[in-house]
Amino acid sequence: MPAPALLTKVFGEVKPHLVLSVPLIIEKIYKKRLLPTLDKPIIKILLHIPGISSILLNKIKSKLFETFGGRFFEIVIGGAPLNADVEKFFKRINFPFSIGYGMTECGPLISYEAWDKTMQSSAGKLVDRMEVRIDSEDPYNIVGEIQVKGENVMLGYYKNEEATNDSFTEDGWLKTGDLGIIDKNNFIYIKGRSKNMLLGPSGQNIYPEEIESKLTNQPFIAECVVTERKGKLIALIYPDLEALKTENIEESAIQKIMEENIKKTNHELPKYEQISGFEIVSEEFEKTPKKNIKRFKYV
Repeated sequence: MPAPALLTKVFGEVKPHLVLSVPLIIEKIYKKRLLPTLDKPIIKILLHIPGISSILLNKIKSKLFETFGGRFFEIVIGGAPLNADVEKFFKRINFPFSIGYGMTECGPLISYEAWDKTMQSSAGKLVDRMEVRIDSEDPYNIVGEIQVKGENVMLGYYKNEEATNDSFTEDGWLKTGDLGIIDKNNFIYIKGRSKNMLLGPSGQNIYPEEIESKLTNQPFIAECVVTERKGKLIALIYPDLEALKTENIEESAIQKIMEENIKKTNHELPKYEQISGFEIVSEEFEKTPKKNIKRFKYV
């Protein structure tokens, strides 16, 4: 995986007009280039002072803009959920980014909206050539499977009638396998994958992607997978070895650091979503070409 230093070097040379990226790349640059500055005590204080905070945020925005080459009009992110804290900060500094949603089977775009018109935490607005419905009693409030229809949707999988039939409802809607809700303006809000959803002790729906997003905000965590074992949520954690080395932290200290990270994360979660334990993994998680973790190998 290209390191942030290499990526920013390439951005500086190419100076692209448009950047299309998976979240992993954006999050790495945020954690390596911005977070160390934002976590400084003096910066945290200044960001709460009116006037000074605006000047400081504009400088941070300018620095981030140059990181991506300084010439682009928008960064479009897709393929996986963007970390909620990263999105919140980018919105705060009015950074030109947008989140889209699609599938190869849909040719591929389902939803998108320009950065200055999109809604926070959404995956954009349904594109003109698509129809969407949520398989729930209340699509505006109750999570259900996102199902779509349109001329761009595939006819089926080549020479695989069984898979084709499994992918469509009886009335012809493509089952995306993603769970979410919509609003009255057809902005789509994705909660997670149906096959990844876990059930809490009292039947609550748990979306591990949302927990993982919070956990990876903690120091020295490169990536993680939250799974269920014997009715309890367990986090598999791959430490940020590069950051540990930079900070001259011995590997023997990793266990204690992660215990503290779990504790902080649990403070942000309801009781039924709290992590009961964790395991340190020695290698990066295996990923798809889109850089999504192959979860089935670890759950």
